[in-house]
Amino acid sequence: MTNPKTKSSTQTSQKSNRNGARRRVAPRSIYTKTELQEMFRRFSVQRPEPKGELEHVNAFTLVVAVALSAQATDAGVNKATRSLFKVADTPQKMLDLGEDRLRDYIKTIGLYRNKAKNVIALSRKLIEDFGGEVPRTREELVTLPGVGRKTANVVMSMAFGIPTIAVDTHIFRIANRIRLAPGKTPDEVEEKLMRVIPPEYLFHAHHWLILHGRYVCKARRPECERCVIADLCKSPEKSCDVPAPLVELPPQVIGVAE
Repeated sequence: MTNPKTKSSTQTSQKSNRNGARRRVAPRSIYTKTELQEMFRRFSVQRPEPKGELEHVNAFTLVVAVALSAQATDAGVNKATRSLFKVADTPQKMLDLGEDRLRDYIKTIGLYRNKAKNVIALSRKLIEDFGGEVPRTREELVTLPGVGRKTANVVMSMAFGIPTIAVDTHIFRIANRIRLAPGKTPDEVEEKLMRVIPPEYLFHAHHWLILHGRYVCKARRPECERCVIADLCKSPEKSCDVPAPLVELPPQVIGVAE
């Protein structure tokens, strides 16, 4: 005997197309469209022009910086690449530098030996397959050694102005914590975020969420008293319902030597 609840659930999550085949219907967000609009409006007021915090001088150095940032902090990567990018800011210069000398520049970064191999390999592939230019499509970018979907999305957004969501640890945590786009994998979270974020806010949403996770909705303890969306947030961990004052934050300072 069919369980009525199961049948009802199936009927709400699937619909028939014209050919009679079943297609899945994406679950609705627990946030209303009005709440989502207001959430990202506030982020836009707080940080009108958010920026990534990895220092780079062109699309190639951005690819390298993002690849090096896996399991490392932006600050740690920046400290290592400031000197590196002065001598190797193109694929050919990186090849000329060589793997051994490259390791000397990035040895303070975790997994630096394997990352040095990947950087040299991706530099060679850029020259051999792409004429020394960084490709603009995700499909081409992920063919580069050490470049996965997250890195490709960052490069597409920051280097070429293509709206994407790169799900790093901060975005993955926030999407699940505040139930904005819960998912078990980064790809699942990315797909849901692309669907729920209002289109007019999509271009900057990646950086808004990362910076919110880095400085407010922190991993160990979310600082709800400093959160501008505290009243909208649906996290079970929330400790405050009163939003912080909505004011524009001071401009980000990036690329200043320590």
